[in-house]
Amino acid sequence: MYTQKMLRDGALQGKTIVVTGGGSGLGKAMSKYFLELGANVAITSRNLDKLKATAEELEQDTKGSCLPLQCDVRNYDEVETMLKQAVEKYGKVDVLLNNAAGNFISPTERLSANAFDTIIDIVLKGTKNCTLAFGKHWIDTKQTNTSVLNIVTTYAWTGSAYVVPSATAKAGVLAMTRSLAVEWAKYGMRFNAIAPGPFPTKGAWDRLLPGDLKDKFDMAKKVPLNRVGDHQELANLAAYLVSDFSAYVNGEVITIDGGEWLKGAGQFNLLEEIPEEMWDQLEAMIRAKKSKS
Repeated sequence: MYTQKMLRDGALQGKTIVVTGGGSGLGKAMSKYFLELGANVAITSRNLDKLKATAEELEQDTKGSCLPLQCDVRNYDEVETMLKQAVEKYGKVDVLLNNAAGNFISPTERLSANAFDTIIDIVLKGTKNCTLAFGKHWIDTKQTNTSVLNIVTTYAWTGSAYVVPSATAKAGVLAMTRSLAVEWAKYGMRFNAIAPGPFPTKGAWDRLLPGDLKDKFDMAKKVPLNRVGDHQELANLAAYLVSDFSAYVNGEVITIDGGEWLKGAGQFNLLEEIPEEMWDQLEAMIRAKKSKS
C-alpha cells in the first residue's frame, strides 16, 4: 500500500517546481512524481551530463516537461542564473525544493576545517542562496501562492555524532524554515521542511557506508516499523506539501522515519562501535571512491 501514489491526477497542474539535487536519488524520485501530477520541473546539480540523462528519462516516463539546469548552489550568481533560466522557460516558478546536500561520516577530530566547510557550504549556504534568490524574485514580482520546501534530517534537532557538519548545517536550515515562515508569509510564501529517516539511495548510502558497512549497520533494525522508507512515500509527502492542498501548513517540519529518531536519537550514534583501525579502512575506501568519480 505504501508504494502507491497518493494525490489525484493533475494535482500540481500549472505549477513550476525547481528541485536542487534533482539528478539522482530522492530528488529524482520527488521530481518524477511532481511531473506525473502535471507540474513542470527544473532539476539542478553540478553535473550537467547526469542531469540531461535524468531529464530525458523523466520526460519519457511521465510525458511531462523537465528542464536540466547546471548550478552549484554554493555560488549565488549561478543560483540567480538558474532561476532566470527556469523563469525564461516556464514563465514563472512557484516552488523551490532545497534538496541538494552533502554528507560523510567521520570522527570530528579527523575532519579538516575545509571538509567541515564543504558540507556547511552545500547544505546551509546553498539553501540560503536559493531561498534568498527565489524569495527576492517573488517579492519583486509580487508573485503569491509560492512555497519553499526544505529537506532536513531528524538529527537537525537532536544532533548526531559522526555527522557533525551535516547536523550543524541542517539545524541552521530548520531555523531558517521556521523564521521565514513567519517573516515572509505576508508575501504569500509558505515554508516547510521534511525530515526523512533512512530512505536508502545507491549513491548517498554507498558513500556514507561503503563496502560491507551497510550490512554491519542495518538501518532497518533501528526503525520500530522494521523497514526503511520507500521513495514513493517521501514523494507523496513532498507533493502534498508543495500542493495547494497544504495551503494552511506553514513553518512545519514533518518527520517521516517510521519512529526511528524516537527509538534512538542521533542517526549515526551507533558508529561508536567502529574500532579505530576500521575508521582508517573507511577513510581509504571513501578516498578511493572520490578519486574515481
